[in-house]
Amino acid sequence: MLGCIMTDTDQSAPNESSTPDTGASTFDYVKTRKEDVDEIPNQAFVHTMLKIVTALNVWVFKASSGRMWKNFIGGYPICIVETTGRKTGKAREIALIHLPIGDDVLLVASQGGMERNPVWVNNILAEPGVRIMVGGKTTAMTARLVDSEEKASLWPHLLSLYPDFDEYQARTDRDIPVFRCSAVD
Repeated sequence: MLGCIMTDTDQSAPNESSTPDTGASTFDYVKTRKEDVDEIPNQAFVHTMLKIVTALNVWVFKASSGRMWKNFIGGYPICIVETTGRKTGKAREIALIHLPIGDDVLLVASQGGMERNPVWVNNILAEPGVRIMVGGKTTAMTARLVDSEEKASLWPHLLSLYPDFDEYQARTDRDIPVFRCSAVD
C-alpha cells in the first residue's frame, strides 16, 4: 500500500540512510533501477492525503468487521495493525496490505518509497506487541524487525504478494523496514 500511514501525533523517524544517491539500488535483491522510478511530488501533501484515506479505511474496515474496504487498489487484501504510540501510549491503527507467510504476517514500512519511515515503525520498535485484524478476526502478535539478510530472502515472497515493493525500495535510499509478526502463545 502506498501509504503505510497512521493517525498518530508521534513524529516520523528520521531518514536513517546515509547512502549517497548514485542512481543505482544499494540493495542487490531490488531489480528496479532508481532512475526508472518516478519521484513522489509534494510528499507533504501526499502524506496528508494518505493519512486521511488510511483513517477512513480503518474506520470502514472495522465498522464492517472486515467486509468493506477490505482490498487495496488492485485487489490486494488489507489488514488493520494496532500499535501502541511510543510517546502517547495510546492504541494506533493503520491499514496495510496483508502479507501472510505461513502463520506469520509481514509488515512492510514502504510508505510508497517516501523519504521517511512511517510513524508506526518507531511505535513497534518501542513496543513490539501488535494486534492484527484480518477479516473480522484479531490476533495478538509480536513484531520483530528482520535483518538485511532475512529481508533479502523474503523479498521474492513479498513481491509475489505485492510487486510494487520493488519500485518503492528503488525510489528511496532508506532501507525500508520489514517486520515479521508471530502470534503470541
